[in-house]
Amino acid sequence: MSDIKITIIDREGVRHEVDAPTDMNMNIMELVRAYELAPEGTIGICGGMAMCASCQCYILNEVPLQEKTPDEEAMLWEAFNVKDNSRLGCQIAITPEIEGLVLELAPE
Repeated sequence: MSDIKITIIDREGVRHEVDAPTDMNMNIMELVRAYELAPEGTIGICGGMAMCASCQCYILNEVPLQEKTPDEEAMLWEAFNVKDNSRLGCQIAITPEIEGLVLELAPE
């Protein structure tokens, strides 16, 4: 198993450095749920289909992320609290390339 370190700042401002497996085909939204860093029922409401923005997060450092898909762009266009560094956690795959990613969960 190969894990990378990712730092997630939860909605209360608490910083969590977590181990993220790169061999389980997970995304950031699933990682937040696995570590219970957001109250149940407040993140990943659509199941990771880029249809609700409940997993919106702010990317706080430079890491090589995949480009936004048209679905992600459309959902962020409609979401609240969107910033230039907003992404949907369900659309960020956990890969070795994002080692050291720092993100903050957007307000609910």
